Amino acid sequence: MSSTPVYIICSPRPLVGKTLLARLLSEFLLLKNGSVASFDINLKEPSLLEYLPRLTETADVMDTYGKMQLMDRLIVNDGIAKVIDLGFHAFDEFFKMTNEIGFLKEAVRRSVAPIILFVADTDRVSARAYPTLREQFPLKALIAIDNEHVVRGELPEAMGLGRVLRITALPSFLKTYVDRVSFSFTDYLRNERDSSTELHQWIRRNYTSFRELEFSLLPQQS
Repeated sequence: MSSTPVYIICSPRPLVGKTLLARLLSEFLLLKNGSVASFDINLKEPSLLEYLPRLTETADVMDTYGKMQLMDRLIVNDGIAKVIDLGFHAFDEFFKMTNEIGFLKEAVRRSVAPIILFVADTDRVSARAYPTLREQFPLKALIAIDNEHVVRGELPEAMGLGRVLRITALPSFLKTYVDRVSFSFTDYLRNERDSSTELHQWIRRNYTSFRELEFSLLPQQS
């Protein structure tokens, strides 16, 4: 069996678009593969569970039992892609845990492929957090997310050393539209007949970026 990807969407900062990215990626994987398992590790931020309740379960990494439950779900090569929306409050504890248990080594042994999607920012907290991820994960598996809503200009140099995935900013009225709990990106693609609309093009562009990312990191699945 080919490797099962585990996408970890993270940032040590709140309100940088992690949940939006997790929604997009989860819907893309569901459309492409027919299945996905998503995990919501958030406290006060917008919750992935609210948007995708049928695909998502909550997880906790602040106690040993919660950590063990989550790791048991992640370290399994079952062919079902995993998406983790990692809240900023759990950033340090999660990656402390992955380092202590040798998560990357165990993942490789079990044909599981962790992919870190780090939502970049220009603040000091992000600047300190990114190097800690580079110590744990190979550069190929560490993807900097350049969200135009967050980084208004050039990425910090260190965060641009590896793969960069850019998310263009949506106009405010469209952002409000997609932020509705009932909104589905895939349903919009299927039901909107005018493929030239800005939102249609934005969704297709991001889905294409996810597909290219998956193919480049997991060529055995192409």
